[in-house]
Amino acid sequence: MNFRELQEKHAPWVERNFPNAEKWEPLVGAIEELGEMCHAFLKLHQGIRTNEDHQAKMCDAVGDTIVYLAHFCTMNNIDMQSAVEDAWAEVSKRDWVNHKGNGKDINPEHLTEVGRGM
Repeated sequence: MNFRELQEKHAPWVERNFPNAEKWEPLVGAIEELGEMCHAFLKLHQGIRTNEDHQAKMCDAVGDTIVYLAHFCTMNNIDMQSAVEDAWAEVSKRDWVNHKGNGKDINPEHLTEVGRGM
């Protein structure tokens, strides 16, 4: 399933289960899930609470975060698939090994007029 399909399948479920949700609610839900992911990662890193499956908890939190973000995108008229594709198109151009300052070639000869702020 891609992100667009997730939004298409998720939207009717949200409408049925949370018809009065406000636009900010899924954002807070996503943040809460990131907190759960951090908690599980920390305990795994610390080597404590070994009776818990931290890997499974992190995996669950990743999935839940994505679902909340799909809800947020739907409520705020964002095509999640396009947002991720557009972000990756930009991020994938960065080369932090060779351009530690900003991840990009900042040689003025290689900048376009737009890149020069013109």
